[in-house]
Amino acid sequence: MSLASLVLVINCGSSSLKFSLIPLNDDAPLLSGLAEKIGLPEACITFKEAEGKTTQPLNESSHGSALKALFARLDRLGLLPQVGAIGHRVAHGGSDFKQSVLLDDAVIARIRELAVLAPLHNPANLIGIEAAMALLPSLPQVAVFDTAFHQTLPPEAYTYAIPLEYQQQHQVRRYGFHGTSHRFIAAEAVARLGLDPSDYGILIAHLGNGSSVCAVKNGASVDTSMGMTPLEGLVMGTRCGDLDVGAAVYIARRTGQTLESLYKMVNSEAGLLGLSGISSDCRTLQEARSAGNSRAALAFDVMVHRLARHLGAHLASLHRFDALIFTGGIGENSALVRELTAQRLAVFGVRLDAEKNAQAVGGGEGVISQAGSPIVAVIATNEEKMIAQDAAQLAAALLNVA
Repeated sequence: MSLASLVLVINCGSSSLKFSLIPLNDDAPLLSGLAEKIGLPEACITFKEAEGKTTQPLNESSHGSALKALFARLDRLGLLPQVGAIGHRVAHGGSDFKQSVLLDDAVIARIRELAVLAPLHNPANLIGIEAAMALLPSLPQVAVFDTAFHQTLPPEAYTYAIPLEYQQQHQVRRYGFHGTSHRFIAAEAVARLGLDPSDYGILIAHLGNGSSVCAVKNGASVDTSMGMTPLEGLVMGTRCGDLDVGAAVYIARRTGQTLESLYKMVNSEAGLLGLSGISSDCRTLQEARSAGNSRAALAFDVMVHRLARHLGAHLASLHRFDALIFTGGIGENSALVRELTAQRLAVFGVRLDAEKNAQAVGGGEGVISQAGSPIVAVIATNEEKMIAQDAAQLAAALLNVA
C-alpha cells in the first residue's frame, strides 16, 4: 500500500474553516478556500481553483456541513481517492507536544485538556478534527501544533518571574506561537542564504494580523516574543502586545470593567485598531499616515518601535547574527515597515538597499540589504506546505509500520 499523492490541510476557527489541497512535491495548492460565517444563516463556502473562485451556501451552518461540501467537491473532481492524509493546524500543544503527531483518542483528549490554555483556538481546532475524522475515519490525520517549534526554548526564556508554583501546578509559562511558520522560514533561510546549518543565528519577524519575533540558533527556537497566549510581544492588528499588568489593574479599577471585559479589549479592540481608531489593517493605516492622519502615524510608529525593540532584545539569545528575515502578510508586503525597522536597527549594522526593498512587495522575495550589512531578506512563509509535509511523513511512517 502506498501513500496517495495529495494532503488536505485544515485550519478550523470558531466560525470559519480554511483548507488547502497540496500535492506532495509542489508548493501551490490544487484547491483551496474558506468556509465562513459558520453558525449564521448566511454561512457559505468558497473554492479557489486555477479556473477561478466559486461560492455556494452551506446546507447547514456547521463545520461538518462545510467539510461535507469540501469532500463532495473533491469527489466530483476525482481528487478524493488521491488524498493520503489530513493535516490539522492546532494552536496550543502545551509542553506535551514537541512535534506533530498522528491523531488518536488520547491525543484528542489531551488537546481538549489544553484548551484551558487556548480557549479561543483549541476548541475550534477540535471541531474540525472530530468532523473530519467522523467523515473519513480510515484516513491518517495529523495534528501540527503552533507551539511545538518553541519547545526548545531554555527555561530562562520560557519561565515567568512569578512564584514557580504557578508553572508547576497550572502550566503558566511562555509557549510561543507561529511555530510552523518560523520552522519553515528557518529551513528556507538556510537553503536560500547558504548558511551553515550547524552554526547560524537568525531573527525572524512574522508580521501579519498576528505578529511575532523568533530567534533561531542552529535550527532551534531559543526565544520568541509571544508568551503563554498570543497576546504577549508585538503590537498587532487588534492585540495590544506587551502591557504592564499594573496598567490593566488600574483600568479595571477606574472603569469598573471585569477581567473578561479587559481580556476582550486587549485581544479585539487594542493594537493598531485601538491606537488609530480607524482600522486594524496595516495597508489602510499606511495610506492614512501618508495623508497626514496623526493617530494612524502614531499607531504605525508604535508598531515599528515595538518590533525593533524586540528584534534587538532577541539578538541577546543568539551566538551570532547572520540574517533578519521578514515574512507574513505585512513582512512580505510593506516596504515601509521594513525600512523604518531597519533604521532603528542601524546600531547593529543593519542597512537596507532602498531599491531592492521597494521591489520586494507583492510576492517579491530575496535579499534586500546592502553589502557589509547582516543579511536582511524577504521570504514568503508557507505554513500549509509545512503542515502537509508533516502529515505526509507521519502517514507514510504509519503505512510502513502497517
